[in-house]
Amino acid sequence: MKNELVLKDLSTAEIKEKLDNERALYQKMTLTHAVSPLENPSKIKESRKTIARCLTELRAREIAEQK
Repeated sequence: MKNELVLKDLSTAEIKEKLDNERALYQKMTLTHAVSPLENPSKIKESRKTIARCLTELRAREIAEQK
């Protein structure tokens, strides 16, 4: 996947920053969508998947450091 390759190239600090930004965006989109429908609601799903990818990469790095 394209996102996986990009995340592996980033440093841990950059991934954490991306995760924080994506979480804020996700929260904003869900709140906005609850009030009035978004033009493209699939962006919510895409944002959730990006958050999961970031968390997965961070966990993989944490496990690699322990070994």
